[in-house]
Amino acid sequence: MAFSGTLKDADVTAALEACKADGTFEYKKFFATCGLASKSGEELKKAFEIIDQDKSGFIEEEELKLFLQNFKAGARALTDAETSAFLKAGDTDGDGKIGAQEFSDMVKA
Repeated sequence: MAFSGTLKDADVTAALEACKADGTFEYKKFFATCGLASKSGEELKKAFEIIDQDKSGFIEEEELKLFLQNFKAGARALTDAETSAFLKAGDTDGDGKIGAQEFSDMVKA
C-alpha cells in the first residue's frame, strides 16, 4: 500500500469499505476516516505526490477516477459523477485540475 507507515491499515480499510458501492464516495468522510484529515502539511504533500501518478504537479481527472486505488490495489474506480464532484470540490481556481495547495485545503476543509 502506498500509504503504509503514514496511515493505519485499519483506517484505510474502513474508509474503503464505507465507499465500496458506486455512488457512495464522499471525499470529506473518506479523508476523515482514513486519517488524512489529521495529517500535517508535509504529510499531505507526500500524499499529493503519491496521487499525482504522472508527476505533473497536478491531480487531473483521470488520476481522481483512480484515487481509491492509491490506497489499496484493486479498489474500485470512482464513477464519472463522483470524479466530477471530487474535481469540482478541489479545483478552486477553475483550471480543471487540483494543485498541491488545493488538495491540502480540500483535505483540511
